Amino acid sequence: MNEVSIPGLNLFNLYQYILIFFFASLRISALLLSAPFFSTGFIPLQIRIILGVCVTTFIFLEIKIPNVIDMNAFKMIIIILSEIGIGLSVGLVLSILFSVASVAGEKIASTAGLSMANMIDPQSGGQTLVISTVLSLFLISIFLSLDGHLYIIKMIIESYVYLPIGASLNFLEISNVGIIAFEKMLYLSSLVMLPVVGGMLLINIAGGIITRSAPTLNLFSFIFPITLISVFIFLFLALGSIGNAFSDLTALCINIIDNVLHSGIVE
Repeated sequence: MNEVSIPGLNLFNLYQYILIFFFASLRISALLLSAPFFSTGFIPLQIRIILGVCVTTFIFLEIKIPNVIDMNAFKMIIIILSEIGIGLSVGLVLSILFSVASVAGEKIASTAGLSMANMIDPQSGGQTLVISTVLSLFLISIFLSLDGHLYIIKMIIESYVYLPIGASLNFLEISNVGIIAFEKMLYLSSLVMLPVVGGMLLINIAGGIITRSAPTLNLFSFIFPITLISVFIFLFLALGSIGNAFSDLTALCINIIDNVLHSGIVE
């Protein structure tokens, strides 16, 4: 019986190309599965898989990959875990920075008495406060309008040049960058929420003075509607500054991701 084969491509070469494609797709796929917006619930898993395959298809022949054919199983597992770790590190750092909107929204909502107003968070798929969801969607829209997602994909592709597959990684430095990202997240979330929370504090102080001067006045029927109206007025007035803060956050995300990828290089 004659052997049926593809002209110019035998079975060994096909296995080698599949293995190279697999190693080249790990870093990109881990990023798409963990990064904000890409990992949101309204983007199906099939779309993320197809996107990872499409991006890998254009670059895997240009990537420098070690000789995985003659490599033992232990070394191969280490490389796989390292590649997944790089993609997850980038995605988790982005998730930490994107938590600015959620933390600021939760504090604003709790101050305004909207702690019971919950809705589905598009990023996590769970219940979250309504203001947190609105601010998260606002941050995602600014991030996409400034092409932040394209910059992230570009940097993860360029990382194959100075951080090739199989290189020794310095996860201690990567973890330090994650700590810095957490620090920036707390600082920026406080900057976003302080104008609104400060205004709400003045409203509550004024309400306390009024109730002390008129003890028979019902606190909930008087202060609570004013608080609800005031929080949306303060958010409307602070919309420009919040947008500028989220724009600066996009630039900060790109800089920190660049630090994450360069921190993985062992000197």
